[in-house]
Amino acid sequence: MLKIENLNVWFGSGRDRVNAVQNANFAVKSGASFGLVGESGSGKSTILRAIMGLTKNWSGKVYVDGTQTSIKKHNSFYKTVQMVFQDPYASLHPRHSVDQVLGETLYLHGFQDIDARVVHLLDDVGLEAKFRFRYPHQLSGGQRQRVAIARALAPEPKVLLLDEPTSALDVSVQAEILNLLSDLRSRNSLTYIMVSHDLAVVSHMCESLAVMKDSEIVEIMDVSTLRNSKACHPYSQQLLLASI
Repeated sequence: MLKIENLNVWFGSGRDRVNAVQNANFAVKSGASFGLVGESGSGKSTILRAIMGLTKNWSGKVYVDGTQTSIKKHNSFYKTVQMVFQDPYASLHPRHSVDQVLGETLYLHGFQDIDARVVHLLDDVGLEAKFRFRYPHQLSGGQRQRVAIARALAPEPKVLLLDEPTSALDVSVQAEILNLLSDLRSRNSLTYIMVSHDLAVVSHMCESLAVMKDSEIVEIMDVSTLRNSKACHPYSQQLLLASI
């Protein structure tokens, strides 16, 4: 469903150039969940942003469902791939109600019967109809993230990019959102690429993962290798030890 070949992402130019991602390669099967882990600044979120077209300075090849994408994305791309950001308060318009957030997304993607679809989306993410006309400041962190997930689901995508979707939430709410994401993936046959610094979250949510260090993928492993602490690369081993 998603294949990355020799992805490089950089910021600035000349002496000021910073290589944020270097020669990244991985593939994710349809319906699978793939994790990207590593310390802050290692390039995890930058990969997601490059896939989504949120950063322009990149080279390499990105294939989605067998089709190579370009730096400039067509509308059809966003019907296939959507992203859930780390901070749900920052990613929702503060002056738009939940109804406006979801309704506008549906309208932009050409859907009809928007009212019914808004209610259905809220139900999908475990929110009652009473939340429809509330604003972000009237919602808890977990409720805001549920709205953000509903917005991502609105175009009926095949792939969700999850950029640390629970790290900004209280611990008590994190498990609820992770369970919701697991249920949605199973129900809708979604493919996930999840960025996280929490190995326990990745172990729970993903079948395989890539470990990043200093802008490079140093190891790709399946989750059983992670759980059995059998990583090969020294940095991956340090990461496992630090998480115990």
